[in-house]
Amino acid sequence: MSMTDPIADLLTRIRNAAQARMEQVELPWSKIKVQVVETLVHEGFLKDYSVVEQEGKKVLRVWLKYDSQNRPVISGLKRVSRPSLRVYVGAKEIPAVRGGLGVNVLSTPAGILPDREARKRNLGGELILSVW
Repeated sequence: MSMTDPIADLLTRIRNAAQARMEQVELPWSKIKVQVVETLVHEGFLKDYSVVEQEGKKVLRVWLKYDSQNRPVISGLKRVSRPSLRVYVGAKEIPAVRGGLGVNVLSTPAGILPDREARKRNLGGELILSVW
């Protein structure tokens, strides 16, 4: 399987692990994935993450978050901008996700930011994903 879109792979693995009620999921490490996961932890969609070394390779370990009824906190994850179709938005055009219940994650000149932060700093960028 060729990895053309590591972010889509990250989202799929998180989605599948949440559906399977797994406590954690491990994926190949990359700087952008760490930033995306960090944002999702910060926004309360994931519990935690760590970077571990396995057989000389860095692995990103992500702990999933569930509510009191053991339902995944993440009910939806969507890749917005894809390698085949990039989606860029200005600070004023950042859409709301599920009436503000979800979060858009953007890649801005200031790094990977949640939509609220990007709006606050008046930064647009590439709309990487939506989560709710």
